[in-house]
Amino acid sequence: MQRETIFSEVKEIMAQIKPSMDMSAINDDSQLVRDVGLDSLTILLLSLAIETKFGFKFEGTPKFNTVGEVLDYIGSHTTR
Repeated sequence: MQRETIFSEVKEIMAQIKPSMDMSAINDDSQLVRDVGLDSLTILLLSLAIETKFGFKFEGTPKFNTVGEVLDYIGSHTTR
Protein backbone atom coordinates (compact mmCIF):
# COMPACT_ATOMS: atom_id res chain seq x y z
CA MET A 1 0.00 0.00 0.00
CA GLN A 2 1.34 3.41 -0.90
CA ARG A 3 2.23 5.87 1.83
CA GLU A 4 -0.10 8.53 0.36
CA THR A 5 -3.05 6.14 0.62
CA ILE A 6 -2.16 5.23 4.20
CA PHE A 7 -1.78 8.93 5.06
CA SER A 8 -5.17 9.75 3.57
CA GLU A 9 -6.88 6.94 5.49
CA VAL A 10 -5.17 7.88 8.77
CA LYS A 11 -6.27 11.49 8.33
CA GLU A 12 -9.86 10.28 7.83
CA ILE A 13 -9.63 8.33 11.08
CA MET A 14 -8.16 11.34 12.91
CA ALA A 15 -10.94 13.57 11.55
CA GLN A 16 -13.52 11.22 13.07
CA ILE A 17 -11.71 11.11 16.42
CA LYS A 18 -10.84 14.82 16.55
CA PRO A 19 -13.39 16.60 14.29
CA SER A 20 -12.26 20.07 15.37
CA MET A 21 -8.74 19.52 13.99
CA ASP A 22 -7.77 21.09 10.66
CA MET A 23 -6.51 17.99 8.86
CA SER A 24 -4.94 20.06 6.07
CA ALA A 25 -2.30 21.17 8.59
CA ILE A 26 -1.25 17.58 9.38
CA ASN A 27 1.99 16.20 7.91
CA ASP A 28 4.58 13.50 8.66
CA ASP A 29 6.29 15.66 11.27
CA SER A 30 3.10 16.58 13.15
CA GLN A 31 3.34 15.59 16.82
CA LEU A 32 0.28 13.54 17.87
CA VAL A 33 -0.05 15.26 21.24
CA ARG A 34 1.24 18.77 20.60
CA ASP A 35 0.11 19.39 17.00
CA VAL A 36 -2.87 17.08 16.54
CA GLY A 37 -4.09 17.48 20.12
CA LEU A 38 -4.54 13.81 20.94
CA ASP A 39 -4.48 12.57 24.52
CA SER A 40 -4.17 9.05 25.90
CA LEU A 41 -7.83 8.23 25.23
CA THR A 42 -7.86 9.55 21.67
CA ILE A 43 -4.55 7.78 20.93
CA LEU A 44 -6.19 4.55 22.12
CA LEU A 45 -9.18 5.24 19.85
CA LEU A 46 -6.81 5.97 16.96
CA SER A 47 -4.97 2.69 17.60
CA LEU A 48 -8.19 0.67 17.65
CA ALA A 49 -9.47 2.33 14.48
CA ILE A 50 -6.15 1.68 12.72
CA GLU A 51 -6.25 -1.99 13.70
CA THR A 52 -9.76 -2.29 12.29
CA LYS A 53 -9.05 -0.33 9.12
CA PHE A 54 -5.76 -1.98 8.23
CA GLY A 55 -6.43 -5.48 9.56
CA PHE A 56 -3.64 -6.05 12.08
CA LYS A 57 -3.13 -5.90 15.84
CA PHE A 58 -0.52 -3.74 17.53
CA GLU A 59 2.09 -5.65 19.49
CA GLY A 60 1.76 -4.17 22.97
CA THR A 61 0.91 -0.53 23.47
CA PRO A 62 1.96 1.64 20.53
CA LYS A 63 4.21 4.55 21.42
CA PHE A 64 4.12 7.00 18.55
CA ASN A 65 5.21 10.62 18.69
CA THR A 66 4.56 11.74 15.12
CA VAL A 67 2.14 11.03 12.32
CA GLY A 68 5.09 9.78 10.25
CA GLU A 69 5.86 7.12 12.86
CA VAL A 70 2.25 5.91 12.64
CA LEU A 71 2.46 5.77 8.83
CA ASP A 72 5.78 3.90 8.92
CA TYR A 73 4.36 1.33 11.34
CA ILE A 74 1.25 0.77 9.25
CA GLY A 75 3.30 0.50 6.06
CA SER A 76 5.49 -2.20 7.59
CA HIS A 77 2.59 -4.18 9.09
CA THR A 78 -0.13 -4.08 6.49
CA THR A 79 -0.61 -6.55 3.68
CA ARG A 80 -3.17 -4.60 1.65
